[in-house]
This record gives sequence, structure tokens and C-alpha cells, in this order.
Amino acid sequence: MARAATPMAFVRAIVRAYRLRGMDPAPALAQAQIAPALLQQRVGHITAAQMEAVSGAAMRELNDEALGWFARPLPWGSYGMLARASLSAPTLGTALKRWCRHHGLLTPDITLAVTTSGDVASIGLTEHRPPGGDGSLREFCFVSVLRNSLGLACWFVDSRIPLLGASFPFAAPAHAEAYRVLFDGPTVFDAPEAAIRFDARYLALPVKRDEAAMNQMLQRALPIQVRPYRRDRLLVQRVRQVLTTQPLDAHNANDLAALLNTSARTLHRQLKDEGATLQALKDEVRRDRAIEWLQRTSRPIKQVAEAAGFQNEKSFIRAFKGWTGVTPGDFRSKTPPLA
Repeated sequence: MARAATPMAFVRAIVRAYRLRGMDPAPALAQAQIAPALLQQRVGHITAAQMEAVSGAAMRELNDEALGWFARPLPWGSYGMLARASLSAPTLGTALKRWCRHHGLLTPDITLAVTTSGDVASIGLTEHRPPGGDGSLREFCFVSVLRNSLGLACWFVDSRIPLLGASFPFAAPAHAEAYRVLFDGPTVFDAPEAAIRFDARYLALPVKRDEAAMNQMLQRALPIQVRPYRRDRLLVQRVRQVLTTQPLDAHNANDLAALLNTSARTLHRQLKDEGATLQALKDEVRRDRAIEWLQRTSRPIKQVAEAAGFQNEKSFIRAFKGWTGVTPGDFRSKTPPLA
């Protein structure tokens, strides 16, 4: 059975949007099989499919894809128009910057922006008017807009984009545990801004979708917020980086998977999807480290072996010869040192 992880508080926010318009939410709730009595549960949950059903019905009935967040409703098709405007972008970074800029044309109530700081990219949200007019829809707005932005980004590049973290400028709600499902990576509350953060290298990935794919996606666009993409087109690079920069923290698949916010089983499966294996990546990193030490230092072979992660010199020599066809000593004598 589907996991019920979406907070009931978001359903109450949708009901609030109906009340602001003087409309009855009962048909939408019935379509999603949500009993009105469940709305009273302080920490209740519904499934993603139920959330998709009630949101879709409400957007059409209210003719507002923003579900009451903004002073001006966003008619059905508004977000599809934004997505089309970004489709011709060469890279994800350009597509997201267009998305954020064009979002400001739909409503001045919030501003979205893509920024980078070192190796970390962020999509940040700044509010200029309380969602719902009185802030009653604030959490629902912030969570939905950021999840929608992430879902669209994943769809553009056909890749899972694991988050490094999320932050929100409000206190932890009663259903805070649900954020572990809504956003991978740690979530920080009472933060200066609402934002999601991820590896900046994803911004360089090419947009892989075309007009035909866009037309198909828009027929059922809501699931892109929750679609569990299996493929991570940067996973090999991310694994290689962790093995290079944190070798002592990545002794085995479980340790490495934990650093990447996934499971060992998922890690192995996704690497296989990318045509790689964890052992091959480990060997590649150890080989590159050994070659660098042989070329840049005059350290004894035993110390080079230890630096490359080998327990003894003999196993290192055997592995190095398998990688390069020569022993470490022969490689050093035949290769000019690097400055």
C-alpha cells in the first residue's frame, strides 16, 4: 500500500483556499477519498496519490494553480507556460534561472532565485506578501513552490537531484517528521530564508526534454513533485568526490551511502544503471591518488601504498601493475615528475 506521508495540514490549507473564495471543498475531498472528519487530526497524513487528486481538483475548481497563496490567482496552465518558456534552455542552470525570473511575472508576492556558493547551488524563496493574505497558507506555499521547482528541475534533466538540505523561516510544525520524506537531506526550521540546496554540478547538465515530452508531462504534471527518479546523472561524480575527499569516512558501501543520503542497495543499483561499480570507482580513485604521489613526491613506495588505501606494499604493487601494466617503481622512473 502507498505510504501516507503528506501532512493533513496541507489539506486544511486547501480547504482554507476554498473558504477564502466562499466555495465548498467537499467535492474535491470526496474525489480524493478524504473524509471531512480527518481534517481535525492534528498530525494526520494522506498518500501522495490523494494529495495529487485533491490538489488537481482544487486547482481546476478554483482556477488557481497557486491554491490561494497569492493575491492574484494563477489560472490553470500558468505553471505549464513557465515550463515551456524554459524548455529551450541549453542547461539546467539556465532553465531554472528563466523559471525563477518568469515566476516573478506571474505574481509579485514571492521572488525565486537560483544562486551558487562554491559547490552548492540554492533555489531560494523570498516573500513580499504573506501567502493567503494573512500568512495562513505560508507553509503550504513554501513547501509546494520549492518541491515543484525541484520536481521540474529533475524532469528537465531526467535525473534524481538529491538535496543537501532545506530550510524554512518558520518554527518546526507538529508534523515536522514528514519533512524527512518531503525533502531529503536535513531540514532546518527558523532559518533566515526558505531554500533548497544541492550540488551545483547539476546546473551544468543539459536539458534533455523536448516539446513532445512537455506535452505528455503537462497531461499529468502534479506527480513531478513526488516522482522517485531512480537515475542520478551525477552519481558517479559524487561517489568519486566522496572517495577522494573523505576516504576515511567511506570504508564500505553502507558508510558511503550514508554520506550520500541513500541506502547501500540503492547506491549499487544506481551505479549499475550508470554502467559503473563501486569497486571500479574505488580502484580509479586509489590509482589516481597513487599516480599523483608517485609523480609529485619522492616518498617510499610503502608510504604511497598507505596513502592510496592499501594495507601492505605487495598488494599495492600487484594492483598498480594491473592498472597500468608496470610496477610503481618503474612508473616513477619512466614518468617525469609533476611540479
